[in-house]
Amino acid sequence: MPEQLHVHIPFSQFNRHFPLLRKNRLQPEIAFKWPDLDPSLLPAVKQAARQLAEEGLAVTVHAPFMDLNPGAIEPLVREATHQRWMQTLEVAEILQARLVVLHPGFDRWRYGGQSQPWIDACLEFFPPVLEQAARQQCLLVLENIFEETPETLVAVLKKLDSPWLGHCFDAGHWRLFAKNSMEQWFSSLSPWIRHLHVHDNFGDRDAHMAVGEGDIDFDKLFRLVATLKNPPTVTLEIHDCEALLRCVDTVKPLLIR
Repeated sequence: MPEQLHVHIPFSQFNRHFPLLRKNRLQPEIAFKWPDLDPSLLPAVKQAARQLAEEGLAVTVHAPFMDLNPGAIEPLVREATHQRWMQTLEVAEILQARLVVLHPGFDRWRYGGQSQPWIDACLEFFPPVLEQAARQQCLLVLENIFEETPETLVAVLKKLDSPWLGHCFDAGHWRLFAKNSMEQWFSSLSPWIRHLHVHDNFGDRDAHMAVGEGDIDFDKLFRLVATLKNPPTVTLEIHDCEALLRCVDTVKPLLIR
Protein backbone atom coordinates (compact mmCIF):
# COMPACT_ATOMS: atom_id res chain seq x y z
CA MET A 1 0.00 0.00 0.00
CA PRO A 2 1.51 3.36 -0.98
CA GLU A 3 2.24 5.34 2.17
CA GLN A 4 0.36 8.38 0.95
CA LEU A 5 -3.01 6.62 0.43
CA HIS A 6 -5.86 7.08 2.93
CA VAL A 7 -9.58 6.25 3.00
CA HIS A 8 -12.49 8.27 4.36
CA ILE A 9 -13.93 7.02 7.67
CA PRO A 10 -16.42 9.01 9.82
CA PHE A 11 -15.29 9.03 13.45
CA SER A 12 -18.78 7.91 14.51
CA GLN A 13 -18.22 4.71 12.47
CA PHE A 14 -14.60 4.08 13.46
CA ASN A 15 -15.25 1.00 15.62
CA ARG A 16 -17.40 -0.52 12.89
CA HIS A 17 -14.78 0.00 10.19
CA PHE A 18 -11.56 -0.60 12.13
CA PRO A 19 -11.49 -4.35 11.26
CA LEU A 20 -11.65 -3.37 7.57
CA LEU A 21 -8.75 -0.95 8.04
CA ARG A 22 -6.69 -3.54 9.88
CA LYS A 23 -7.40 -6.40 7.45
CA ASN A 24 -6.67 -4.37 4.31
CA ARG A 25 -3.90 -2.17 5.80
CA LEU A 26 -5.91 0.97 5.00
CA GLN A 27 -4.88 4.29 6.51
CA PRO A 28 -7.89 6.40 7.54
CA GLU A 29 -8.83 10.00 7.03
CA ILE A 30 -11.07 10.36 10.06
CA ALA A 31 -13.92 12.82 9.52
CA PHE A 32 -15.20 14.62 12.60
CA LYS A 33 -18.59 16.30 12.92
CA TRP A 34 -19.45 18.65 15.74
CA PRO A 35 -20.96 15.97 18.06
CA ASP A 36 -17.72 13.98 17.77
CA LEU A 37 -15.79 16.84 19.39
CA ASP A 38 -17.67 16.68 22.70
CA PRO A 39 -15.09 16.36 25.52
CA SER A 40 -16.85 13.21 26.72
CA LEU A 41 -15.63 11.46 23.54
CA LEU A 42 -11.92 12.18 24.08
CA PRO A 43 -11.39 8.72 25.65
CA ALA A 44 -12.77 7.18 22.42
CA VAL A 45 -10.35 9.33 20.37
CA LYS A 46 -7.46 8.15 22.56
CA GLN A 47 -8.55 4.53 22.12
CA ALA A 48 -8.67 4.96 18.35
CA ALA A 49 -5.20 6.50 18.46
CA ARG A 50 -3.85 3.49 20.36
CA GLN A 51 -5.43 1.02 17.93
CA LEU A 52 -4.04 2.79 14.87
CA ALA A 53 -0.59 3.20 16.41
CA GLU A 54 -0.46 -0.50 17.25
CA GLU A 55 -1.22 -1.28 13.60
CA GLY A 56 1.26 1.29 12.31
CA LEU A 57 -1.47 3.08 10.32
CA ALA A 58 -0.96 6.78 9.63
CA VAL A 59 -3.91 9.17 10.02
CA THR A 60 -5.26 12.29 8.38
CA VAL A 61 -8.23 14.21 9.77
CA HIS A 62 -11.18 16.03 8.22
CA ALA A 63 -12.54 18.93 10.27
CA PRO A 64 -16.25 19.70 10.74
CA PHE A 65 -17.56 22.05 8.07
CA MET A 66 -21.34 22.43 8.31
CA ASP A 67 -22.18 26.17 8.72
CA LEU A 68 -18.51 27.00 9.42
CA ASN A 69 -16.58 29.64 7.48
CA PRO A 70 -13.22 31.27 8.30
CA GLY A 71 -14.06 34.19 6.01
CA ALA A 72 -17.57 34.82 7.32
CA ILE A 73 -18.60 38.45 7.59
CA GLU A 74 -20.53 37.61 10.78
CA PRO A 75 -17.91 37.51 13.59
CA LEU A 76 -19.88 34.96 15.62
CA VAL A 77 -19.61 32.49 12.73
CA ARG A 78 -15.84 33.01 12.64
CA GLU A 79 -15.75 32.49 16.41
CA ALA A 80 -17.62 29.19 16.12
CA THR A 81 -15.32 28.14 13.27
CA HIS A 82 -12.25 28.94 15.36
CA GLN A 83 -13.57 26.90 18.29
CA ARG A 84 -14.39 23.86 16.19
CA TRP A 85 -11.12 23.92 14.27
CA MET A 86 -9.04 24.29 17.42
CA GLN A 87 -10.93 21.32 18.86
CA THR A 88 -10.11 19.46 15.66
CA LEU A 89 -6.43 20.22 16.07
CA GLU A 90 -6.66 18.84 19.60
CA VAL A 91 -8.01 15.49 18.42
CA ALA A 92 -5.57 15.51 15.49
CA GLU A 93 -2.71 15.78 17.98
CA ILE A 94 -4.07 12.85 20.00
CA LEU A 95 -4.27 10.81 16.78
CA GLN A 96 -0.76 11.98 15.75
CA ALA A 97 -2.24 13.21 12.48
CA ARG A 98 0.07 15.29 10.33
CA LEU A 99 -2.64 16.72 8.06
CA VAL A 100 -6.10 18.24 8.63
CA VAL A 101 -8.55 19.05 5.82
CA LEU A 102 -10.61 22.25 6.13
CA HIS A 103 -13.52 23.57 4.05
CA PRO A 104 -12.87 27.25 3.25
CA GLY A 105 -16.53 28.26 2.94
CA PHE A 106 -16.48 30.72 0.02
CA ASP A 107 -19.48 30.75 -2.33
CA ARG A 108 -19.69 33.63 -4.81
CA TRP A 109 -23.50 33.58 -4.74
CA ARG A 110 -23.53 34.13 -0.99
CA TYR A 111 -21.12 37.06 -1.26
CA GLY A 112 -22.65 38.69 -4.32
CA GLY A 113 -19.48 38.06 -6.31
CA GLN A 114 -17.45 40.19 -3.87
CA SER A 115 -14.57 38.00 -2.73
CA GLN A 116 -12.31 40.59 -1.07
CA PRO A 117 -14.26 40.90 2.23
CA TRP A 118 -14.13 37.12 2.58
CA ILE A 119 -10.39 37.07 1.79
CA ASP A 120 -9.70 39.85 4.31
CA ALA A 121 -11.62 37.99 7.03
CA CYS A 122 -9.61 34.82 6.30
CA LEU A 123 -6.33 36.71 6.60
CA GLU A 124 -7.40 37.88 10.05
CA PHE A 125 -8.75 34.47 11.06
CA PHE A 126 -5.94 32.08 10.19
CA PRO A 127 -2.75 33.29 11.97
CA PRO A 128 -3.59 31.92 15.46
CA VAL A 129 -4.82 28.64 13.95
CA LEU A 130 -1.60 28.33 11.96
CA GLU A 131 0.44 29.03 15.09
CA GLN A 132 -1.17 26.01 16.74
CA ALA A 133 -0.69 23.90 13.61
CA ALA A 134 3.01 24.82 13.61
CA ARG A 135 3.36 23.92 17.30
CA GLN A 136 2.07 20.41 16.65
CA GLN A 137 3.61 20.17 13.15
CA CYS A 138 0.28 19.53 11.46
CA LEU A 139 -0.35 20.70 7.90
CA LEU A 140 -3.72 22.36 7.21
CA VAL A 141 -5.15 22.05 3.69
CA LEU A 142 -8.02 24.07 2.21
CA GLU A 143 -10.34 21.93 0.09
CA ASN A 144 -12.14 23.32 -2.95
CA ILE A 145 -15.91 23.08 -2.50
CA PHE A 146 -18.13 25.64 -4.28
CA GLU A 147 -15.20 27.57 -5.79
CA GLU A 148 -15.72 28.08 -9.51
CA THR A 149 -12.16 29.38 -9.98
CA PRO A 150 -9.00 29.09 -7.88
CA GLU A 151 -8.62 32.85 -7.27
CA THR A 152 -9.87 33.06 -3.67
CA LEU A 153 -7.80 30.06 -2.60
CA VAL A 154 -4.70 31.45 -4.32
CA ALA A 155 -5.20 34.85 -2.66
CA VAL A 156 -5.43 33.36 0.84
CA LEU A 157 -2.57 30.89 0.38
CA LYS A 158 -0.27 33.47 -1.20
CA LYS A 159 -0.95 36.20 1.36
CA LEU A 160 -0.60 33.93 4.39
CA ASP A 161 2.49 32.28 2.87
CA SER A 162 2.70 29.59 5.55
CA PRO A 163 4.46 26.22 5.25
CA TRP A 164 1.60 24.88 7.40
CA LEU A 165 -1.17 25.82 4.96
CA GLY A 166 -1.78 24.15 1.60
CA HIS A 167 -4.49 23.03 -0.81
CA CYS A 168 -6.53 19.84 -1.01
CA PHE A 169 -7.70 19.29 -4.59
CA ASP A 170 -11.07 17.56 -4.50
CA ALA A 171 -11.72 16.01 -7.90
CA GLY A 172 -15.42 15.45 -7.31
CA HIS A 173 -16.07 19.05 -6.23
CA TRP A 174 -13.99 20.35 -9.13
CA ARG A 175 -16.28 18.39 -11.49
CA LEU A 176 -19.41 19.81 -9.88
CA PHE A 177 -18.54 23.48 -9.48
CA ALA A 178 -15.35 24.58 -11.26
CA LYS A 179 -15.43 26.68 -14.42
CA ASN A 180 -11.69 26.21 -14.98
CA SER A 181 -10.16 23.17 -16.64
CA MET A 182 -8.22 20.75 -14.47
CA GLU A 183 -5.00 21.93 -16.15
CA GLN A 184 -5.82 25.56 -15.28
CA TRP A 185 -6.61 24.61 -11.68
CA PHE A 186 -3.28 22.83 -11.26
CA SER A 187 -1.42 25.65 -12.99
CA SER A 188 -2.78 28.13 -10.43
CA LEU A 189 -2.54 26.00 -7.29
CA SER A 190 0.27 23.50 -7.92
CA PRO A 191 2.69 25.28 -5.49
CA TRP A 192 0.26 24.54 -2.66
CA ILE A 193 -1.28 21.15 -3.57
CA ARG A 194 -0.47 18.79 -0.69
CA HIS A 195 -3.48 16.46 -0.61
CA LEU A 196 -6.12 15.00 -2.96
CA HIS A 197 -9.68 13.84 -2.43
CA VAL A 198 -10.50 11.23 -5.03
CA HIS A 199 -14.09 10.27 -5.87
CA ASP A 200 -16.17 10.26 -9.05
CA ASN A 201 -19.48 11.65 -10.29
CA PHE A 202 -21.28 12.72 -13.47
CA GLY A 203 -21.49 16.42 -12.57
CA ASP A 204 -25.06 16.14 -11.33
CA ARG A 205 -24.56 15.40 -7.61
CA ASP A 206 -21.80 14.79 -5.07
CA ALA A 207 -22.12 11.03 -5.51
CA HIS A 208 -18.74 9.92 -4.04
CA MET A 209 -18.50 7.00 -6.46
CA ALA A 210 -15.42 4.89 -7.15
CA VAL A 211 -12.90 5.96 -9.77
CA GLY A 212 -14.16 5.08 -13.23
CA GLU A 213 -17.83 4.94 -12.27
CA GLY A 214 -18.44 8.60 -13.26
CA ASP A 215 -16.94 10.73 -16.02
CA ILE A 216 -13.94 12.43 -14.36
CA ASP A 217 -10.70 11.95 -16.31
CA PHE A 218 -8.51 10.42 -13.60
CA ASP A 219 -5.76 9.51 -16.06
CA LYS A 220 -5.39 13.25 -16.66
CA LEU A 221 -5.53 13.97 -12.91
CA PHE A 222 -2.70 11.59 -12.09
CA ARG A 223 -0.63 12.85 -15.02
CA LEU A 224 -0.95 16.32 -13.51
CA VAL A 225 -0.16 14.97 -10.04
CA ALA A 226 3.03 13.42 -11.44
CA THR A 227 4.25 16.90 -12.41
CA LEU A 228 4.08 18.17 -8.81
CA LYS A 229 7.36 18.71 -7.02
CA ASN A 230 6.15 16.92 -3.88
CA PRO A 231 3.82 13.90 -4.16
CA PRO A 232 0.59 14.71 -2.29
CA THR A 233 -1.20 12.41 0.08
CA VAL A 234 -4.47 11.01 -1.27
CA THR A 235 -7.79 10.14 0.36
CA LEU A 236 -10.37 7.98 -1.37
CA GLU A 237 -13.70 9.53 -0.39
CA ILE A 238 -15.81 6.55 -1.44
CA HIS A 239 -18.88 6.03 0.74
CA ASP A 240 -19.57 2.39 -0.17
CA CYS A 241 -17.18 -0.19 1.29
CA GLU A 242 -17.23 -2.58 -1.68
CA ALA A 243 -16.68 0.28 -4.11
CA LEU A 244 -13.90 1.60 -1.87
CA LEU A 245 -11.98 -1.67 -2.02
CA ARG A 246 -12.35 -1.78 -5.81
CA CYS A 247 -11.07 1.77 -5.97
CA VAL A 248 -8.02 0.97 -3.84
CA ASP A 249 -6.88 -1.57 -6.42
CA THR A 250 -7.50 0.92 -9.23
CA VAL A 251 -5.65 3.83 -7.63
CA LYS A 252 -2.64 2.10 -6.06
CA PRO A 253 -0.73 1.68 -9.37
CA LEU A 254 -1.31 5.36 -10.22
CA LEU A 255 0.45 6.46 -7.03
CA ILE A 256 3.71 4.62 -7.72
CA ARG A 257 6.26 6.87 -9.40
